[in-house]
Amino acid sequence: MSNQMKDIQFPSVSYDDWKEQAIKALKGKSFETLFTKTIEGITLEPLYTQEMLVKKLGDQLEKQVSTIRSLKLSVEFRAAQQIYGKTPEQFFLNLQDSLNRGNDVLTIDSRVPFEWNDETSTQLANYISENSFKLYVQNDNDPILQVFNKVEESDRHKVSGFIISENPISLEGFENIRTYSSNTVTFHNDGANAVQELAIALALTAKYAQLEENFDDFAKKYFVNFAVDTQFFSEIAKLRAFKVLWKAFSSAYGINNPTAIPIIAETSLRSFSKLDVYVNLLRAGNEAFAALIGGADFITVHPHDVLAEPSEQSIRIARNVLLVLKEESLVADVLDPSGGSYFIESLTAEYVEKAWQLFIEIEEAGGIDAFSQSGKLQAAIEEVYKSRLKAVETRKHSLIGTNIYANPVDELPVATNPQFTQIKRLAIPFEKLREKYNEVQPSIGILTFGKLKNFKARADFVVGFFATAGITLEQSGEIETIEDAIVWIKQVHCDYVIVAGNDEDTKSLIPSLLAQKPKSLILDAAGKFKEEETEWLNSGLNGFIFAGQNLIEKLNDVLGSLKEVQR
Repeated sequence: MSNQMKDIQFPSVSYDDWKEQAIKALKGKSFETLFTKTIEGITLEPLYTQEMLVKKLGDQLEKQVSTIRSLKLSVEFRAAQQIYGKTPEQFFLNLQDSLNRGNDVLTIDSRVPFEWNDETSTQLANYISENSFKLYVQNDNDPILQVFNKVEESDRHKVSGFIISENPISLEGFENIRTYSSNTVTFHNDGANAVQELAIALALTAKYAQLEENFDDFAKKYFVNFAVDTQFFSEIAKLRAFKVLWKAFSSAYGINNPTAIPIIAETSLRSFSKLDVYVNLLRAGNEAFAALIGGADFITVHPHDVLAEPSEQSIRIARNVLLVLKEESLVADVLDPSGGSYFIESLTAEYVEKAWQLFIEIEEAGGIDAFSQSGKLQAAIEEVYKSRLKAVETRKHSLIGTNIYANPVDELPVATNPQFTQIKRLAIPFEKLREKYNEVQPSIGILTFGKLKNFKARADFVVGFFATAGITLEQSGEIETIEDAIVWIKQVHCDYVIVAGNDEDTKSLIPSLLAQKPKSLILDAAGKFKEEETEWLNSGLNGFIFAGQNLIEKLNDVLGSLKEVQR
């Protein structure tokens, strides 16, 4: 037997062979249905092969891989967890606790609930003199900046960290603090896609590079800050693409072997929801892992309840996400974990090409400031945001626990974190919808007609549809005759009822229900009935519920009808 096993060979299969088998498996569907168009306008292939990649990139493939690996700042990434606290005492206790429990870089947003005065600034100065940090400041007059006045001049050369602000902050004597940041997070939060973020990062780089006479001096003060979303492979490619773009940008200044630039990453909040908040923990884990594989040097994981008020437990869990990745996954021991992947390398190259084209367009328009003032930048980002939002509202893109698999009894938190109120989160329409339905408290039922096997699929869909608005439906159970259905809708005392059955049963039932239902009862049918639509609507049917429908528009329409009935 062992000799026979040694003789077994696996024949090589070409792309054409695979395509032939794939077409057979599709059973009549077009092969093109296997291709996916991304929000960046890139078409994803169903299969990537070495031959395809070599044909596409040629000699550039080896250069791309070597560039990415040579521009890794350090062997391992560092945890950069944000410090929270309502009072100075609590803030500094949490700060020390984070250091004791594995945090490497103190991440501090200057917008704290207490005042940065002489006492708090002096206390913070003691920490940043000994520990690396990342500060978010609002402007060059931000009160937190007085902390640097509290550092002894003899110790200033030891202070290292990053300052993220809309405009660079000028600090004298702090040679190891980087203050030129291509911070793309604000654009990301407005809805920008990966290509736009990369191009904006380069445009900001071009803007700030002009502020220094020497490019090397600029590079020593420069870093980039990205938000990493749930699109796993896309985000990996985005971070890798930046390194290639950085080398291309540096070459324009005559630098052929540029130094590695710190890549700071934080988990994105635009996919976070106030609904079913523990799903945010899964999102953050996915995003942090993508940042790690993509080559981020510093990573911040936002707690799953950060949109409301992070707790001691959620802060610790967020920090431990990074510590598990750092100390248990061993991924950080690999220089470029995704390097050589046909898919990732191809996607990286496409991002590089498209981002560079957009960067050139921005520069030809006069730079990032002129391009922004023209309105073109915001218009392009807004278009992407609307496209992404529509995909969520029609369930082409899933937000687990929010637009699908929602928990109808989950309550929205009362508290709101003011730091993140401006983010164009995709869950906001659903959160607002749930608030509206909670105010109205409608009574909604579902009439399930026929045998269970005939109505279950549609009934489950309708239940899930209304769960996104926080509504639990009153269900009729199996009703097998039209007479019983009429009796049920007259006795159920619901404001609104949806009929769920197979096509044949629904067609036989709806006309009789429309003729017999109470005038105040709003009636919908589950499914699409194009031939009967006009007749049923003219006879008093409110509308239809079906897959692919815009949930927000439909549920708002239903809410409007319910309010009319309740007047």
